[in-house]
Amino acid sequence: TGKLENVMKLSYKPYTLELRHVFTLATSSRNVTPVVLVSVESDGYIGYGEASLPPYLKENQESVIRFLSQLRLGPFSLAQSLEEILVYVHSVEEGNAAAKAAVDIAIHDLYGKAINKAWWQIWGLDRLSAPYTSFTIGIDSEDQIKQKTKEAKDFRLLKVKLGRDTDKMIISAIRSVTNCPICVDVNQGWTDKHYALDMLFWCKEQGVIFAEQPMPKEQIDDMAWLTEKSPIPTIADESFQRLADLDVVKDVFSGVNIKLMKCAGMAEAYCIVEKARLAGMKIMLGCMTETSCAISAAAQLSPLADWADLDGNLLITNDCFRGAELKEGKIISTELPGIGIIPVSFV
Repeated sequence: TGKLENVMKLSYKPYTLELRHVFTLATSSRNVTPVVLVSVESDGYIGYGEASLPPYLKENQESVIRFLSQLRLGPFSLAQSLEEILVYVHSVEEGNAAAKAAVDIAIHDLYGKAINKAWWQIWGLDRLSAPYTSFTIGIDSEDQIKQKTKEAKDFRLLKVKLGRDTDKMIISAIRSVTNCPICVDVNQGWTDKHYALDMLFWCKEQGVIFAEQPMPKEQIDDMAWLTEKSPIPTIADESFQRLADLDVVKDVFSGVNIKLMKCAGMAEAYCIVEKARLAGMKIMLGCMTETSCAISAAAQLSPLADWADLDGNLLITNDCFRGAELKEGKIISTELPGIGIIPVSFV
């Protein structure tokens, strides 16, 4: 391992994802998402990663680049264990989950390529047993909601953003076009627990199968009350970031939404799945607006999930990777090694 080409070389660059539609949540709207693309090179192999940085997260391109500039991967090589490198990455500074996720994904991709195996193979999973992925419909006018629903006709599950005074109109507009099952993401938009419970019962009547983050993350007691009485499962998103949060949410929600950008990458996501299952919780795999790089990394874990919301790459017009694909509504990893991607325009 003394040869120069065996050492690890880290590269990164900012990139801006262009969204197909203006994306509106309970509290914000945007038409771009900043990301930082990462590569780690060693022994002739290149692993790719990505930090997606929607504005509501604390991280941004500047903070990610500042964190990455502190990393010294030169002393490492493929002779070291993947875990050893990730322990170092996590030790450099607290926080920086998306920046760490970018490196974690790239290192996983690199190691998978070095042993010529995809991560779903390394983990002993069946890539074809992934759940159906949902397609996200943001808050919009009635006509636009109907149009977006028609565009999503190939999906078996729709994820609908709620949390404003138009909630019933949105669900009714979708129901006028399709009978497809729906999950709702309220993004903390319902602040009164009795109103929230009424809405969950109404949603169930409309064919909604679960609700993501109905109430503000600060209202833990209200949320526990709501979950206990809810006719459908409740899933923690803003209330759940990292593995350490599992103890807080396990008696408050029915399940957790695991996102690589929140939990610092694939290694911790895998641990969360194992521990959440032991706690009897449901598993949802989610994403930000991302290229096929981070989506394909999450897809490696998808056979372990009850639900997948891995459509972030479908919401953009300038994807710079090709990877996991939707087949009859399921997110299916490729048979390529690592995270299963091919760069289209990564520089």
